[in-house]
Amino acid sequence: MADKTQAAEAVAGAGGPAVDQPAAEGGKQPRSVRVVLMALMTAMLLAMLDNMIVGTAMPTIVGDLGGLEHLSWVVTGYTLATAASTPIWGKLGDMYGRKGAFLTSIVIFLIGSALSGMAQDMGQLIGFRAIQGLGAGGLMVGVMAIIGDLIPPRERGKYQGMMAGVMAFAMILGPLVGGTITDHWGWRWSFYINLPIGALALIAITVVLHLPKKRVKATIDYLGAGLLTLGICSIVLVTTWGGSQYAWGSARIMELAGIGVAALVGFVFWQTKAAAPIIPLHIFRSRNFTLMSIIGFITGFVMFGAVLFLPLYQQSVQGASATNSGLLLLPMLGAMLAVSLVAGRVTTSSGRYKIFPLVGSVLMIAGLFLLSMMDTETSRFTSGLYMAVLGAGMGCLMQITMLVAQNSVEMRDMGVASSSTTLFRTLGSSFGVAIMGALFNNRVQDVMTERAGALGSKLTEASAQLDAASLAKLPAPAREAYQHAVSSGTHSAFLLGSAIAVLALAAAVFVKEVPLRGAVAPKPGEDEPRDAAPAATLAESV
Repeated sequence: MADKTQAAEAVAGAGGPAVDQPAAEGGKQPRSVRVVLMALMTAMLLAMLDNMIVGTAMPTIVGDLGGLEHLSWVVTGYTLATAASTPIWGKLGDMYGRKGAFLTSIVIFLIGSALSGMAQDMGQLIGFRAIQGLGAGGLMVGVMAIIGDLIPPRERGKYQGMMAGVMAFAMILGPLVGGTITDHWGWRWSFYINLPIGALALIAITVVLHLPKKRVKATIDYLGAGLLTLGICSIVLVTTWGGSQYAWGSARIMELAGIGVAALVGFVFWQTKAAAPIIPLHIFRSRNFTLMSIIGFITGFVMFGAVLFLPLYQQSVQGASATNSGLLLLPMLGAMLAVSLVAGRVTTSSGRYKIFPLVGSVLMIAGLFLLSMMDTETSRFTSGLYMAVLGAGMGCLMQITMLVAQNSVEMRDMGVASSSTTLFRTLGSSFGVAIMGALFNNRVQDVMTERAGALGSKLTEASAQLDAASLAKLPAPAREAYQHAVSSGTHSAFLLGSAIAVLALAAAVFVKEVPLRGAVAPKPGEDEPRDAAPAATLAESV
């Protein structure tokens, strides 16, 4: 097959990107675009790797700074700031230019990282982690929106494997890297390690990436931003505190739920009036965008629940080592990466994608149901096969949801489309961890009481999750009872996840296969589908 000459050029009126080098002769892609993609993947790695590394360092941090009672806020503060700032970063990119917004988010993230490494007490660490989270909110959105500008949807499938690979790399090696850094350099370097990586991404993006500058006359929707922030923070706190620090029916949880719902209702109403809404409601008029938001929410719900409970089951019931919990997820993540590569290539070559949400949803339902059937006798090989089925479903869904969502909006809304899709996935993960976690904890408590009486109930009263050291100290009957309890808890959690995943399948059925931008033009006289956004960019393919 003859080499194709590739072009990456800006379409001035449509806000397309430009790179600093023209296409190379002989069909080779400009080196600048390859460098930009590597820099974007580095920034994505920053966002995904951070929590994995810091989570491993937490016991050492508490031992040094104290404040065990506030430990959860180190994660909660970061999560709140990330979730609340995500849609705002997307809007800022649409209004003032993606490059500037993205670089700013990296700088804020690095400042938060440096300050977190210098924290002298737990209060400072929580505050600095919140600053870090504000920057993290723009990292993933910036990556997705810039890729959406740089590469047409028809060609973007080729890069799905790269993005899935970064995610798998972070989840598998994050705990190992965190443990190594903490043991040899100290916990402060679990934050400082972000500085050289972030600096590398900053330099590469600053030098190579050239996007048209933009500035709209409308001002930022401060009221909308405030209402959305209040609503998101309240809902995330409900899912974080509910069933752990406060009972689900407690006054505090009910107050937060009421505040969250009222704020989000007010936000939706205000977006119909605002001159420059944070999330323009017209993007939800696209059937595909709305369906991808639903599927993204459910994917987040299921995936992060699986990431939480699978290592716990493997360590408690199957006796796996906790040295690197990421390796325990290798069957799921490996399948996800492989299928994502195939899905991306097929989408690019054929221009068709509806099959992947359908097949992905079916595999996700099947995988979760199979995982719900695990008991104390299930072998590691069998559980690995079940995890691979779930991972294959995730591979069909993880990147396709973003691809179709971006293809369903105009170029001027690329940022808010990317941020909204990311936000729905984030909220889905919060709800998944909370609801599946509550079901798991209640089931573990019930089974422990049934099998070990008062002793069993007392052992899991504070937490249904016992670490390896605590489990080894239990007498044999109590340890056996706990293994049955964990098995029963994961059964209930995954069975719920399987039922929830049916909603993703229902949504996938109604997806309309709109031609991807960058695909072959319609035949003469053939109308372009209503959902199709106008093509804005020509970019090179690999």
